[in-house]
Amino acid sequence: MDFKDYYATLGVAKTSTEKEVKQAFRKLARKYHPDVNPGDKSAESRFKEINEAYEVLGDPAKRKKYDELGANWRMYEQAGAGPGGPAGGAWNVRFGGAPGGGFRTMTAEEMQDMFGESDPFSDFFHTFFGASSGAPVEEPGRRGRGRARGGRAGRDVEQEIELGLEDALRGATRRLSIKHDGQARTVDVRIPAGVADGSRVRVAGEGEHGTGGARSGDLYLRLRVARHPHYERKGQDLYTKVPVALTTAVLGGEADVRTLGGASLRLKIPAATQNGQIFRLKGHGLPVVNHPEQSGDLYATVEVQLPRQLTAEQRAHFEALRHLEKGSKHSTL
Repeated sequence: MDFKDYYATLGVAKTSTEKEVKQAFRKLARKYHPDVNPGDKSAESRFKEINEAYEVLGDPAKRKKYDELGANWRMYEQAGAGPGGPAGGAWNVRFGGAPGGGFRTMTAEEMQDMFGESDPFSDFFHTFFGASSGAPVEEPGRRGRGRARGGRAGRDVEQEIELGLEDALRGATRRLSIKHDGQARTVDVRIPAGVADGSRVRVAGEGEHGTGGARSGDLYLRLRVARHPHYERKGQDLYTKVPVALTTAVLGGEADVRTLGGASLRLKIPAATQNGQIFRLKGHGLPVVNHPEQSGDLYATVEVQLPRQLTAEQRAHFEALRHLEKGSKHSTL
């Protein structure tokens, strides 16, 4: 079992104050939180490491014992001692207390609610700090959600559903039919606005039933957002194409841009606008999950429309324009 350098995990020195440790934890927790990185397994793993590190370094008593352990780690390895410490118990890690200041890590149960069956704490942590962590006491070689005595927690269930891009804009409710152990029931699930393709929505307690009084598993909905014929999504931003008449592109004017929500916007087209030029319409993209006041932008790419047929009068004007171009040193088109 390798030694866990919790100071390195949080990017702080051993001499860091309690306030500095807390600040480092908060900064990293915000950066790697699953809500900010949906479906990112590396971010999920990093978040677990950060949570575990602060579980120890954020508690003065645990930190003191951890520092003692660090100083004697090689001796501990060589002695092959158990959790009580080398040579009759040089340290005892059975202590309690939550981190001070009203800011704490997530418990094992809370982490398992978020990530499912996998144990969020390492073997190193369980060996030296398991008694005070609130983490479940498990049978050797078996890890997962805590179980009631004589019972087993129900397994999580995953199901894929498809949404339209409009559903991602407004949010949606889906009525699902769930069948476990021969029993069927319907569940209405609210999907928040702004969800990304591949993200998951957890429905607590709607997985398989537990046995012997243990808790039920959870239902995870993996979302697939269908491609849209007129809009391309990049993060919370949307991209669309707007047709612009040749005369409008040359002389300037306005063009209609339709938003995903159905609104019609008037886009000002400057004179001599080039084909493929992109204009940004701020705040008309997709909302940020759980932050509806924040939205991405809508980007409109100009597609200059050339005439397919010319009347005699139009041809005469274009001939005159060509004559003017030949007489000038630099074409303006």
